[in-house]
Amino acid sequence: MASDMKATVEPTKKGFSVCGYEKIEYDFEFLDGVFNKQNSQLADCYSRWKRCLAVMDLNIFNIYGKEMKEYFDHYNIELKIHKTMIGEKAKSMETLLSIVDSMTEFGVYRKEPVLVVGGGLVTDVAGFACAAYRRNTPFIRIPTTVIGLIDASVSIKVAVNYGNYKNRLGAYHAPTHTFLDFTFLRTLPTAQIRNGFAELIKISTCAHLETFDLLDRFCEELIKTGFGRTDGASKEVRDAADRINRNGIHEMLKLETPNLHEIMLDRVIAYGHTWSPLHELSPDVPLRHGHAISIDMAYSATLAHVLGKLSSDEHRRLLNLFSRAGLSMDHPLFDEDMLEKATSAILKTRDGKLRAAVPSPLGNCEFLNDISHEDMCAALKVHKDLMKEYPRQGAGLEAYVDASDTGYTINGSSVEDESRKYTNGVEQTVTRDDTISSNGSSTPEYGLSNGKNLDQDKATYAAAGFEPEILKKLNAEEMKSSSTHGKVHVDEECC
Repeated sequence: MASDMKATVEPTKKGFSVCGYEKIEYDFEFLDGVFNKQNSQLADCYSRWKRCLAVMDLNIFNIYGKEMKEYFDHYNIELKIHKTMIGEKAKSMETLLSIVDSMTEFGVYRKEPVLVVGGGLVTDVAGFACAAYRRNTPFIRIPTTVIGLIDASVSIKVAVNYGNYKNRLGAYHAPTHTFLDFTFLRTLPTAQIRNGFAELIKISTCAHLETFDLLDRFCEELIKTGFGRTDGASKEVRDAADRINRNGIHEMLKLETPNLHEIMLDRVIAYGHTWSPLHELSPDVPLRHGHAISIDMAYSATLAHVLGKLSSDEHRRLLNLFSRAGLSMDHPLFDEDMLEKATSAILKTRDGKLRAAVPSPLGNCEFLNDISHEDMCAALKVHKDLMKEYPRQGAGLEAYVDASDTGYTINGSSVEDESRKYTNGVEQTVTRDDTISSNGSSTPEYGLSNGKNLDQDKATYAAAGFEPEILKKLNAEEMKSSSTHGKVHVDEECC
């Protein structure tokens, strides 16, 4: 992020008046194989420093850590890695402080960029740590999920949860550079591909009909092949995926960059984010974000149709796309009471107006303000009747968070099983010297609490938001009850 600050100071009768603006510049680069030794772009960012501190999602490290280490070794750049597992429960100040401890131990210089590698939760927390550290430490971002690549990577918002409110503490802090490497999608679970697919429906439905048409045409193949990145994907699907991704990111940037600090509250990209903030974490096992916003989007489309703003054909086309993608369109808790509570909450965030973005028609957006609760409930009844015609009555596939969202497991293995690997020498082959702890040791630690070192087991679990005793009891049947522990309630600042 390059910054150019210009300001004037004028005397007034009462004192002084300051008027200024800050020019912000930051770049996005499409690069397949960011850790490929043939691609020097990332190394070039650290050639001046000859070293790099990386904050990295542990699951991503377990898959790409060896390749990443060999990449930096190839360019004679010392690499230190702070590994972390950040679920929604660990999107906290404690996790942020663990990153700050690593930055302090590493001795980050004022202009030295921290490398952040992971999904949206990791980039949110690590980005906020950089925003807070000396008030403005630069960072370079490598998102690794569909949501991270398409949605979170476009925004300059960084945050943690606090006091049962999502994203209550945060800042606006742009990375100096973002590498967009879609080859990470080859190893992303299908459930997470589907989860991110909802964000592309969001932006295309209200802003880019060409992209919506491509999503509609290639829906199943895009999800099946990780947006054309898995082996066996056809060139046609790969080319379509590349167009979708580029168009989606470009459209998001065009909509977001004039409003980086959210001064304007009528936001096209808030489609699907009117009632979902409260609904998302209301079930005992929370909904995945993509499924929560798809329920909101589907209902919003029905509301727009009932109000005469969306034709029957376009309404059905949109609902059919959600269904084909396996995304949720309804939920038992999405009822009249939820509508009332969620509306009350979002009015506070949006300065007293609903500002509900709806497609009108497809590819365009309109904002609804003067909608009575009675009209909302009438549209909800229509929507729920429609859902009876769809597979699963509008329920989605793999709609609820699981280990891949919250850090209960490591690449499909339990945390306990994975931790045993470290005693069997697996850790030594990859990361013997690449992890910073608060006392400068090179032990495999993943999190610190309140700036204090935790013992290895405690650190591992603290980063995931759970104590070992709870983790040992986790299984498919118990997850429903355990997921309510420390639940983050979302009723305001969600996005």
